[in-house]
Amino acid sequence: MLTLTDNAVQVIRDLTAQSTDSADTGIRIAGQPDEPGALLLSVADAPAVTDQVIDVEGARVFLDAEAADVLDDKSLDAAIDEQGGVSFRIERQSYL
Repeated sequence: MLTLTDNAVQVIRDLTAQSTDSADTGIRIAGQPDEPGALLLSVADAPAVTDQVIDVEGARVFLDAEAADVLDDKSLDAAIDEQGGVSFRIERQSYL
């Protein structure tokens, strides 16, 4: 299952808090039918009925079936640059 770094948890909570007051808001990662293997990340008001939901300390991530399969053994990290831009990075989970 996809894991989230502490940075990702904080960035996701900040992003969703800015987008809406709803407690159901999260980021959604979904496959792109016209681009196999490509994933799209967006802020979503709620998960789709078939989405896998990951909730870590209030940071909610919704994964469609393709994204859940592709990201099963991955970790999501996030950073904010000097201009306030957010970037997400997918890494292989490290097992120590």
